[in-house]
Amino acid sequence: MRRALEIAVTGSAVPAGGVAPVPAEADAAVPADADAVAPIDDVPVGAVLYGPDGAELAVGRNERELTGDPTAHAEVLALRRAAQRLGRWRLDGCTLVVTLEPCTMCAGALVLARISTVVFGAWEPKTGAAGSLWDVLRDRRLNHRPEVYGGVLEAENAAVLRAFFR
Repeated sequence: MRRALEIAVTGSAVPAGGVAPVPAEADAAVPADADAVAPIDDVPVGAVLYGPDGAELAVGRNERELTGDPTAHAEVLALRRAAQRLGRWRLDGCTLVVTLEPCTMCAGALVLARISTVVFGAWEPKTGAAGSLWDVLRDRRLNHRPEVYGGVLEAENAAVLRAFFR
């Protein structure tokens, strides 16, 4: 969770160990100064996707303002980058760690990508889809339901979000 919080706060796109999360062409549409702009202009949400072996596969942070893309949520970007890196859309066995409870769009993408485990920090009572407002991730009508762990380092993650909205 601390790595996801680091991504949210600093915008660092390089995983621990210095290995790039995806090939450079995956982020070709993002300006080189994206790290300097996005943390200031967008809600500071960070996501880290780990493979079945626990290795960091990809990271993402909200880039909606930077890219003008309403789907550029941290979770979706991490999923896209991991899928590209692995060469497949099924991310079974993987774990997503994110600083804020996923919204309905992100929760749906996590289900469709077959993510095995979702860990999130702060609860989102207005748009949360992992137990707050909805519970898409554990909906028995869906064909895949990841394990969900919410409220991890909740106070730290919530403090970053509160500071942004002040």
